[in-house]
Amino acid sequence: MMSSDFAVVLPELILSLYAMLALLVVVYAGKDGLTAALTWATAGLMVALALWIGLGETGIRVAFGGMFTDDAFARFAKVTILVSAAAVLVISQDFMVRRGLARFEYPILIALSVVGMMVMVSAGDLMALYMGLELQSLALYVVASLQRDNAKSTEAGLKYFVLGALSSGLLLYGASLVYGYAGTTLFSGILTTVSAAVPLGLLFGLVFMLSGLAFKVSAAPFHMWTPDVYEGAPTPVTAFFATAPKVAAMALIARLVQDAFGGVVGQWSQVLAALSVASMFLGAIAAIGQRDIKRLMAYSSIAHMGFALMGLASGTAEGVQAMLIYMVIYVTMNVGTFAFILSMEKDGKPVTDIMGLNQFSKREPLKALAMLVLLFSLAGVPPMLGFFGKFYVLKAAVDADMAWLALAGAVASVIGAFYYLRIVFYMYFGSEGEVTTSRMAPVQWLALVAVSAAMLLGIVNFFGIEPAAIAAAQSLVG
Repeated sequence: MMSSDFAVVLPELILSLYAMLALLVVVYAGKDGLTAALTWATAGLMVALALWIGLGETGIRVAFGGMFTDDAFARFAKVTILVSAAAVLVISQDFMVRRGLARFEYPILIALSVVGMMVMVSAGDLMALYMGLELQSLALYVVASLQRDNAKSTEAGLKYFVLGALSSGLLLYGASLVYGYAGTTLFSGILTTVSAAVPLGLLFGLVFMLSGLAFKVSAAPFHMWTPDVYEGAPTPVTAFFATAPKVAAMALIARLVQDAFGGVVGQWSQVLAALSVASMFLGAIAAIGQRDIKRLMAYSSIAHMGFALMGLASGTAEGVQAMLIYMVIYVTMNVGTFAFILSMEKDGKPVTDIMGLNQFSKREPLKALAMLVLLFSLAGVPPMLGFFGKFYVLKAAVDADMAWLALAGAVASVIGAFYYLRIVFYMYFGSEGEVTTSRMAPVQWLALVAVSAAMLLGIVNFFGIEPAAIAAAQSLVG
C-alpha cells in the first residue's frame, strides 16, 4: 500500500529530496558561488517534472487513504505551477547577480514552496490542504524579505508573515468547524455530509476557509498585504508572487468547493461572486493613482483574480475550464511583463516609476512594441489572448445565469484598461523627462518577445491548452 502511495507522490518527493540535497551540497561546497548553477538546475528539474506529469499518467489516482489526489485537474495545475516557477527563476538570474542578491537559499526556497503548491492542488483532506499551504507560505515569507539590508524588503516580509498568520487562523478555525459538523477531514466525507443536510455551522466553516484562501489569491477585501509586499519585495520575488502561488491557491479553492462542497453550489457561489466583484472593482479603481509599476501590478493581480473567481463562481465544469485557461494566460502575461520590469534601470539602479518610461519607444522601439502587446493583453483588448481569457470567464458566468456578474466584469475591465493604456501613452507620447534604460539579459529578451508573440499567435488554438483544460475541469466537476 505504501509503495503505491509513494508512486503517486513521486514528483513531489523528487523535488523535496532535490531541495534538501542541494542545500547540503551548497553549504559544504561553496554557498553563494554555486547559486547560478543551482538556479538553472532547479529550473531544469521543474521543467522535466512538468513534462513527466503532463505526458505521464492518466486517470485518477489517490494516495494515503484519499488525502492526496492525482487527477487531470491536479496535473494541469502542477504543470502550470512548475513551468511558471522555472520561467521566473531563469529570467530573474541576471537581476539577482547584478543587485547582489544571488544567494543560494533563493532557488531552494522556491523549490520548497513549489512542493507546497503541488500538495495544495492535490489535497483531498483538510490536513493535507493545510500542510501544503503552510509549506508554500513559510518559504514565501522568507523570500519576501530576502534583501535583508533593505527596510522595505524586511517590512514586506513582516507584513506578509503577520497577515499570513491571520489568514491561516481563519482557515484553521473554518476547518475546525467543518470537521466538527462533518466528523471527517476527508473531502469525500464532507461531501457526503453536505449532500444529506447542510448544518449552518458547516457553512460558517466554509466561509471562514474561503476567507483564509482569499488572502492567498489577493482577493478583496483580503488584499491589504499585496501592494506593500509587491513593492517592498525584490522584483524577482514579486514576479514569483504574481505567478505560481496564484495558480496554486486558485486551484485549491476550486478543489475545496467542488470536491468537499459540490452539493451546495448555491451557497458558496454567492461568496465567490461577492469576492469576484469586490476584487475586480478595487483592483481596477485603486490602480489608477499608482506610479510605481510594482504596486500597479499588485492591484492588477487583485483585479485579475476577481475575473478568475468569476469562473469558479459559476459552479460549473465550464467555469472551472474558464478559470484554468484564464490562469495560464495570466501567468504567461506576467512572466513577459516582469521580464521587462526586471530590466528597467537608471544609472545602473533599478527603477519602478512609470513616469520614467516617457518616450521609451524612441529609445527602444522593439521592447516598447512588445510591452505594448502585453499591456493590451492585460487590459483585455482584442485580438490579444488576454481578451479571450476574459471572454471565457464572462461566458461561463452568463451560461450559469449570472449575467449580472458578467456585466460587472465588463465594466471593471473597461475601468482597468485605463492604467494599462496610460503606460502605453507614456512610452509613445509622454513628455521628455527622467530617462529609464532597459538592460536585458538574453533570456529576459527572449521571454519578453516569446510571450508577446504568444499573445497574438495563441488565438489560433490557444497552443492546445483548451482540450487539456476541458479534461481537467471534467475530472474535478464530473
